[in-house]
This record gives sequence, C-alpha cells and structure tokens, in this order.
Amino acid sequence: MTKCTAIIPHYQREPGILRRALKSVFAQSHADYDVIVVDDASPLPVEADLDGLSLEERARITVIKQENAGPGGARNTGLDHVPANSAFAAFLDSDDVWTPDHLKNAVGGLSLFDADCYWASIAGSEAFYYHFGVSDLADITTLNRLSDDPPIVEVPDLAGVMLKNWSFMHLSCMVIGKNLFRNIRFEASLRLAAEDVLFFYDCVRAARRTVLSESVGATRGEGINIFHGMDSDSPQFLKQQFNTWVALDRLESRFAHGPADLASIHSYKQTARNQALWGQARLVKRRKAPQLRLLAQWAWRDPRILRNALELAVAKIAK
Repeated sequence: MTKCTAIIPHYQREPGILRRALKSVFAQSHADYDVIVVDDASPLPVEADLDGLSLEERARITVIKQENAGPGGARNTGLDHVPANSAFAAFLDSDDVWTPDHLKNAVGGLSLFDADCYWASIAGSEAFYYHFGVSDLADITTLNRLSDDPPIVEVPDLAGVMLKNWSFMHLSCMVIGKNLFRNIRFEASLRLAAEDVLFFYDCVRAARRTVLSESVGATRGEGINIFHGMDSDSPQFLKQQFNTWVALDRLESRFAHGPADLASIHSYKQTARNQALWGQARLVKRRKAPQLRLLAQWAWRDPRILRNALELAVAKIAK
C-alpha cells in the first residue's frame, strides 16, 4: 500500500476532542498510515487524550511538543517530520473527524491521476454555513469529471475559482504529495488569519495537478477556533484583518495574475481594510482609544487605507 502521514496540530482545552479525531484516523479503510500530533503548548496536553488507546494505535502516533507557534507553525513542524517513506501528507484539525474512506479516496485519486494535491468536501453544523461542497462548484465553473466511484473532478481554472470563494476548501480535507510537503510551508507569522489560504494557493500553483472529490472527507468540529472565535470587539481583531491583508498582498506579489484574479484579490484586500476601520470606529464610538501603532504599521505598507479612513470619516460627518 501507499503510506500516508496524518498531521494533527493540537491546541484544546476540553478532553476527548483529540481522541475523537484519532479514532476517525484509526477507522480508515486505507490501512497504511502513521500520525504526527504536534502539541502546540496546548492548555490540555496530548497525553490526556492518548490514555486508553491500544498499543497498536499508540505505536502509530508520534507526539512532538513545542512552544506555541500557532496552527501554521504546528503544521510546519508536522511537515518537517513526515517520514521519508511516506508518499502523502494529510491534514486533520484536532476537533474534526475523517470519514472512513477519506485516505482511500485521496490516495487513489492522487495516484491514479498523477496529482500532487487533493481536496474532498467537508460537512459541518449550521455554524459553518459558509462551507459548500465540491459538487456545488458546477454552479460557478466548469468541472471535468475524472471518476464516478469515487466521484473525482478537476477544475481547469482552480486558482481563479478559489480566489473568488475558497469556502469549498478545508485543511482537514487536504492531502498533498511529496513535491508539495517537502517544499511548501505555512506562513506561521499569519497566525490569526489566512495562513491556510496562502498555503492552499501556493500548493495549487505548484502542483502538477489538483483533483477534488465530491465525497465528504471530513466533518467539521467545534473546538477552539482562533479565526471564527474572534469578533470585532476583540483587541486582536485589527491584527487579524491586517494579517489577512498581508496574506493577500503576498499572494498577489508571489505570482503573475490575470485581470479577473487581480480583481478578486483587490476586493478581498478592500474588505479587510473596511473591516479593520469599522472595528476601530466602534472603539472610538465607545470612547476607547484606537490602535494607532498597528494602524500606522498598516498605513506604512498600504497607504490606501488612509484614503479609506478619510472616506469613512467624511461619510460619518455627512450623516
């Protein structure tokens, strides 16, 4: 069989969440795999969820402990330790679970179609309404059907499609080959936002081929979620929006883009600016000081935010 390494970053406060994820790995119909769990200085150590596993299950797991580096940093540590005999690396968030045939479908699709990158669909509760399945892409772009069992498709302009809306992509449904996991890493400094999106795009642009499965590969859990657990009143909200803008700026400068793709990138950058300024305006309205240092750092890199701030102020005065 073809060996696959599962990489699970761990940062949780409640017992049982990681164990549930691991059980979904142990239930895989593809039996040739090992697991790397990166304890990213978790409030609840990994050992709390490893007790009670069988010796055979425990033997498949390598635990790596590190100082907190955020989800991107933890995944990078996992990628750095993928064994030489692994053909593929698969990501699984510690609060998500895989469906039983996820690795089987991924390894089969990647091998059969000589691809480097794979995503399956993801399911979740109503809290994750923004996700949609791979089959729904047929409503917005061309799908080339490669296989019916499992249902594997290819999107000719995948990079352009994901720039418009990447909500069909999730790390827990992503599997990559050696060409990618040996060479591409997460931008760990963007730990509050968008490091996964930048990684997705880097992989898609570097891959010889990317294939997608309409089958559900994972179910989204509800553990600690740094991005969606932060609202506009959080003191870190401005940093989150700035990191989103930085990720988009790097994405824009790292590759050549056509007019449509540039328009998508610029639209998302503008959304990040607007979100940031609205958040700061709410602080002022509540008689709290705006975060001037970070705003100045943003303006140094992106003078356009000053124009947006002026436009926002004029609109407020006009009202």
